[in-house]
Amino acid sequence: MFLLGHFIKTGIRLGATRPEPRRSPVTQQKKTLIRLLTEAGNTAFGRQYNFSRILTHPDPVRAFQAAVPIHDYDKMYDAWWSRSRNDEPDVCWPGQVPWFALSSGTSNAASKYIPVTPDIIRSMKKVSRRLFCDMAHFDLPADLFTKQMLMVGSCTNLTPELGHWVGDMSGIIGLNRPFWLKKYYRPGREITAIPEWSDRIEQIAASAPLWDIGFIVGNVAWVQMIFERIIEKHRLNHIHEIWPNFSLLVHGGIFFEPYRQTFEQLLGKPVQYVDSYMASEGFFAYQPGPESRLLRLITDAGIFYEFVPFNEQHFDENGNLYPDARAVAFAEVEPDQAYALVLSSDAGAWRYVLGDTVEFSDVKKGAFKITGRIKHFLSVVGEHLSVDNMNTAIRQTDLCLNAGVKEFAVTAVKNGSHWAHQWYVSADNPNLNTTAFAAALDAALMEINDDYRVERQYALRDIRVELLPHEIFYRWLEEHGKMNGQAKVPRVMKGAVQQNWETFLQRVAKASKS
Repeated sequence: MFLLGHFIKTGIRLGATRPEPRRSPVTQQKKTLIRLLTEAGNTAFGRQYNFSRILTHPDPVRAFQAAVPIHDYDKMYDAWWSRSRNDEPDVCWPGQVPWFALSSGTSNAASKYIPVTPDIIRSMKKVSRRLFCDMAHFDLPADLFTKQMLMVGSCTNLTPELGHWVGDMSGIIGLNRPFWLKKYYRPGREITAIPEWSDRIEQIAASAPLWDIGFIVGNVAWVQMIFERIIEKHRLNHIHEIWPNFSLLVHGGIFFEPYRQTFEQLLGKPVQYVDSYMASEGFFAYQPGPESRLLRLITDAGIFYEFVPFNEQHFDENGNLYPDARAVAFAEVEPDQAYALVLSSDAGAWRYVLGDTVEFSDVKKGAFKITGRIKHFLSVVGEHLSVDNMNTAIRQTDLCLNAGVKEFAVTAVKNGSHWAHQWYVSADNPNLNTTAFAAALDAALMEINDDYRVERQYALRDIRVELLPHEIFYRWLEEHGKMNGQAKVPRVMKGAVQQNWETFLQRVAKASKS
């Protein structure tokens, strides 16, 4: 994450906070696509799909969609990005790719290698500058930007591979932060370079009394872990005893609401929350003001977006895109319709299926929410449960029972000739009753989702809840090399991930008995 500003005597001064002229997102997107096609015209990908011809077409958006197929990760990597990873230049974007971001996502265990170019870094900085300028819309202390910023991310000690470097995206961003931010940035390279996440937390906790943190950027689950360790180590009642000026959390990566109750127990006073939407493939959106939790899509920062309606016409029951699926450009997006996000970027992604699903509330303003993942939904009998449904139901249940939920995941299991949903939940309340939790969760889901309510009468015969300690989820992540500032527990477990999780739980149960 980056700030717009420069040094003055008292701290970082934001640039002009008046809103930039709002041009039509459709116009911005067309301009972005033309720039991408022009710059990549002489790459291997650009020659393969004749970008120069697309640019002469009266409607380059339509011509681009007709000429270039939609790619999932495997297609993109096998045919193109693997060549870049072998240091071949000018494959999908001009030049040699200097970094690859490791991203396992949450749908399978295999590591993905996402190309990161200097151009995508510049585009991400552009979005970040706007985010921090828009902070003028929030109710923040006047001297906030004289304080320090804690960035909760992954290790900046990247791994060399041939002529490039490999690591988590937040580590790559940490290495590319502006030089003038060094004075304000915490924890600093001496800590971020520590490979083990648990060791980094210990060093952050040890250094916490030396810092005056005003705002924090990071995944709320991992920020919460840091707060808990600091409070425990220094015997505090809450985090504001050591960081009294902490006023703002810029978070992303996971849905915040399930964490709100337990997170706010660690605070001494209210803070402002700003939601953001960033992945290894780019920085896409953020929450521009406090009046709504909706995100605003940034349509003029190096990424051209397309949207595939997320329905049975375009996706199979496992979330796989049908070969004849059709994506629409921004001009054709309709409100209150779930779409799978497809992007082309200045990192050399072309019509690439990101894996997230979104739903727009106000298309003209680009206002939307993330509703889940294309492979993270449950519909074994037609219940069509999205991650958005699950997050809302967990939140309602959590508030109803004062459960203190931190993590959860759900799988589908056979129940005789029918099916059941098996939920795994970690919660702070030691007196929580699993039967009561299951009943409240079931009622919330039936209220939220009509298809679920119908199927609960027929093929979906049971909903089961198993309460687990928080550390079980984190141990599972650690065992699979995902214990870092970007990792997150998959909300829906299917296939190999589900089998791996169940085997892990059996092993833990066996070890606890011996």
